[in-house]
Amino acid sequence: MIMIMDNTSDITMLTLSGLSGETTNRMVIFSLTLLCYLLILMVNISLVLTIILDHNLHQPMYIFVCNLCLNALYGTAGFYPKFLLDLLYSRHVISFWGCVVQSLVIYSSVCIENSILALMAYDRYAAICRPLDYHSLMKKQNVCLLLCSSWIIPNFMVLVALINTSTLKLCGSHIDKLYCALWLIVKIACSPGVTNAVMGYITIIVYFFHFVYIFMSYFYLVRTCVKSIEGRRKFMQTCLPHLVTLLNVTVAVLFDVMFMRFGSADVSPMIKNALSLEFLIIPPIVNPLIYGIILTKIRNRIRFILFHKKVTR
Repeated sequence: MIMIMDNTSDITMLTLSGLSGETTNRMVIFSLTLLCYLLILMVNISLVLTIILDHNLHQPMYIFVCNLCLNALYGTAGFYPKFLLDLLYSRHVISFWGCVVQSLVIYSSVCIENSILALMAYDRYAAICRPLDYHSLMKKQNVCLLLCSSWIIPNFMVLVALINTSTLKLCGSHIDKLYCALWLIVKIACSPGVTNAVMGYITIIVYFFHFVYIFMSYFYLVRTCVKSIEGRRKFMQTCLPHLVTLLNVTVAVLFDVMFMRFGSADVSPMIKNALSLEFLIIPPIVNPLIYGIILTKIRNRIRFILFHKKVTR
């Protein structure tokens, strides 16, 4: 609903235009999307329950993996239910505040994932490079504090940016994406304002330093691990999944952010949608599969649950 008064506008509903022109294959897309979401729910909930129910897995590394899966459930809940509903209707609209909430959930989830990956890098660095100090560094209180920070700080940063964005006056109602994004709300504002740009760049800088920290941690890990066969085995078993996950998430988010800010309008909708959905499809499915297959304790526990027999650890 758009109400226009003189030269000002009071826009309460926004149009999501990412599905424009997709009419013939809508039910096929709906079926594949539903299957994808059910798979995301199944693999992440399975891994979360496996870690929660097995006291042998109540260790920092597995607790961080559990939180990574919980965050995947949180982030995808901000996209899939609304997208599935949109596929059933010809008009794809969302309220302004619904758009704000969706942006908060999806992009705070991205920030939380990067924070958890930084914690996982720190955990592996402490375990392999400083084994004598590991238990004092990663005691229960420290782990709880680090985890709370990894959830609260990203949500706070995104929330502050969205509160500032929500005060903007909109001069358009067209969101050229399958879901809402903070930068796209700013783009349709009458006057974007300096504060929004500053908040955006602060967030990018903060998480760029997250990436640098993770890179430096793994640099020291590689340097330490190559010195012995046991070190190389530990690296392949516990650090390789983290590196794969980091690369997966970083590439996906980088594509989305760079295309949203600098992408050309001439790019086909199919490519545009694929780039914007990559981090909502691949990491939530691949991450739990990687950790479930490569981490021995989790793999053995899943095999025990599935086949009801003990396996050697």
